[in-house]
Amino acid sequence: MASRLGATINKILDLCRAHSQGLPQKVLDEELQEVEVEIIKQSLNFLLQKQKLQVFMQGESIVYREQDTEAAAKFKGLTSEDMLVYQAIQQAANTGIWTADLKKRTNLQQLQVNKALKNLESRSLVKPVKTVSNKNRKVYMLFELDPSREVTGGAWYTEQDYDAEFVDVVKQQCLHFILKQGLASLEDVAESVRRSGITQVELRLEEFKQILDTLVLDGDIEEVVGGAPSSSHAPVSFETVCYRASRSRIPETSALTSVPCGICPVLRECRPDGLISPQTCIYFKDWLTF
Repeated sequence: MASRLGATINKILDLCRAHSQGLPQKVLDEELQEVEVEIIKQSLNFLLQKQKLQVFMQGESIVYREQDTEAAAKFKGLTSEDMLVYQAIQQAANTGIWTADLKKRTNLQQLQVNKALKNLESRSLVKPVKTVSNKNRKVYMLFELDPSREVTGGAWYTEQDYDAEFVDVVKQQCLHFILKQGLASLEDVAESVRRSGITQVELRLEEFKQILDTLVLDGDIEEVVGGAPSSSHAPVSFETVCYRASRSRIPETSALTSVPCGICPVLRECRPDGLISPQTCIYFKDWLTF
């Protein structure tokens, strides 16, 4: 019995080494079809208890992988349920995973998932992180990872709250540079803001593009295709988009935005030849002379 158990343990480890990306349960069953089920079960339990084996879900299949020595020391004392939960969190990387998905991926009961999370948190192996999309929902990720921008909201969020003040500071800095230069590319604007030292947050080009798009919509600047940014005398491609001060600034008020009927509290009573009518409305007369 002991010799068959030892041989099966070694066979499982050899199979894991031959399948470095993971040994599927189906392959394990095929390779050990001559071995008694009870022996296989005892061998797997032994390897899991000794932290020599990882087990995780890959789609609908259970997959095994040999655990390295350093990791085995880190996970010493954890149960197989703890390891299942840990590996599901590991696969989620820095986007994290919430408890309902953990339950589905591990096929564990909610109480088992909660207990495993408590054990892993107490050993600083995983951590909960609040998400911008749902502040009441926590996702879990490995302790050493930094949450992705999809989780934190990116540069424009501070502790899951939209930082309107910071956005306005960056907007004004971008606008000031464009007005000063006369014409500037996205890269010019980004480089200027980074050099200014107004923020220690690492802003990407796509985030600067969001700011410039907002300034365009606000009517402060406009896009110009082609031309050469003033910071460079070299010609640029005709497809290059640059930015300059808007030459047709959108007025704060206009005839269309000032129609009194839109905010009139007695609009429903207004009718031709009525007590309240367009003919007798002093606001309507003022609007017609706009």
